Amino acid sequence: MEEARDSDFRKVESNSYMDADDLDLSRLLDKPRLIIERKRSLDERSISEISIAGNFRNVESYENMFSPMASGAGWNTPASSTPHALETVPMVSEAWDALRRSLVYFRGLPVGTMAAFDNQSEEVLNYDQVFVRDFFPSAMAFLMNGESDIVKNFLLKTLQLQSCEKRIDRFKLGEGAMPASFKVLHDPIRKTDTIAADFGESAIGRVAPIDSGFWWIILLRAYTKSTGDISLAESSECQKGMRLILSLCLSEGFDTFPTLLCSDGCSMIDRRMGIYGYPIEIQSLFFMALRCAFSMLKHDTEGKEFIERIVKRLHALSYHMRTYFWLDFQQLNIIYRYKTEEYSHTAVNKFNVIPDSIPDWLFDFMPTRGGYFIGNVSPARMDFRWFALGNFFAILSCLATPEQSTAIMDLIEERWEELVGEMPLKIIYPAIEAHEWRIVTGCDPKNTRWSYHNGGSWPVLLWMLTAACIKTGRPQIARKALDLAEVRLLKDGWPEYYDGKLGRYVGKQARKFQTWSIAGYLVSKMMLEDPSHVGMVALEEDKAMKPVLRRSASWTC
Repeated sequence: MEEARDSDFRKVESNSYMDADDLDLSRLLDKPRLIIERKRSLDERSISEISIAGNFRNVESYENMFSPMASGAGWNTPASSTPHALETVPMVSEAWDALRRSLVYFRGLPVGTMAAFDNQSEEVLNYDQVFVRDFFPSAMAFLMNGESDIVKNFLLKTLQLQSCEKRIDRFKLGEGAMPASFKVLHDPIRKTDTIAADFGESAIGRVAPIDSGFWWIILLRAYTKSTGDISLAESSECQKGMRLILSLCLSEGFDTFPTLLCSDGCSMIDRRMGIYGYPIEIQSLFFMALRCAFSMLKHDTEGKEFIERIVKRLHALSYHMRTYFWLDFQQLNIIYRYKTEEYSHTAVNKFNVIPDSIPDWLFDFMPTRGGYFIGNVSPARMDFRWFALGNFFAILSCLATPEQSTAIMDLIEERWEELVGEMPLKIIYPAIEAHEWRIVTGCDPKNTRWSYHNGGSWPVLLWMLTAACIKTGRPQIARKALDLAEVRLLKDGWPEYYDGKLGRYVGKQARKFQTWSIAGYLVSKMMLEDPSHVGMVALEEDKAMKPVLRRSASWTC
């Protein structure tokens, strides 16, 4: 086993079993904490304050800059209730009991929550593991409840796993890759714990998760903002971890777009669903992670280099997404009248999209009021499907302009039956059917129409909807969705997902007591009770971002 620079962090083989001596979390938790008042948190430094030339300003304090996008949003107000008051509500109490049953321990310390605690299912598969993306809503719930140690343990444990040598079929992954999941193995005879990490070598389809590193950075900021403890984010281990993640996604190559190129199955939609290329989900998380890292990186020699690269990428990425991924009634009409085979910098149809490729369903779906970021844009291809996570994080990260954020909320109201139905919330709309389904999904029986990732309804998305609603001053939309969820979620045993056009049926292969369904409900409930919690996952608009330019504007060097 190769020694790393810090004795608490050691490299491990990727098939990757870590014994108890590899990392004593209790030692790291003993490091002194700098506690500041809860009202003071991460400084969302404006990009305009950072000079590309390297004239960096020292930031002496971490001030809260958050304010509602619309008057009366109230997501930066003092707590509206006493701590733990919601736990007296029967459904909330049941949810907390279920969430605590899912806790996973390493050497007596909680380090995460398993994906599902379904005693009725004979096939465990990997649902007994701690997934980086799945743990995020659990972490939010614990932070809102004042239980931050488990989140700190998780951040430290996954950070150590990042240092593993990651090999899949004799091919080595990038040093900064974060695991998709890990499993704690208890040996009652030797009384030791080991950890097995999965970087994609055991996953269905053998695809490494691109989003794990983004979720980790976003969670590190949420932890810092919630607790006021900046010592973890400023530790040499976390600074190095962020830089390693950024070195992977900010690398320069042959791609001419500022978006992040990726394969199918690299995110929450972890099966083949035609999202290869530049899916909105990855781009929104990428943008969010860049802004979070920007606020936490130190201005030392190594940090300055990455800050400069982040600034350049954010400007390019925001322009690209706001210009080419945005769709509303007016823009749809422009695409409908596109000319093809345009050449030179003055081209309007820059990706050579054929108007005949616009699907029929879109003309009926698109309201005159509202809009959204489409699923994907690449040469001669626009994926016009609605993707919930990507649009909600576009709002939370301010990738969407205030006007675009409002339009997304308008779309949800206008197309409530299609996107929300009887159980919040459609992960993708619409479903792929018939021959197209066979081609795109490879006849995946789990992704039949209106099921699982192919138009299924996922209760975990409720917390993202709630956060976006509060940020845009539309909490009534979230309350309406939460009321729908409360009718059946507990009675149905907290399923992983629901099937059908309206989400009326418990998913055909859905696990019961799915942890992120439970945690997503709790986070939504607590956010509506105390809107100030939204500040953990909502960023303020950066005025330095350039406004959207007209599509007909000429490109110049």
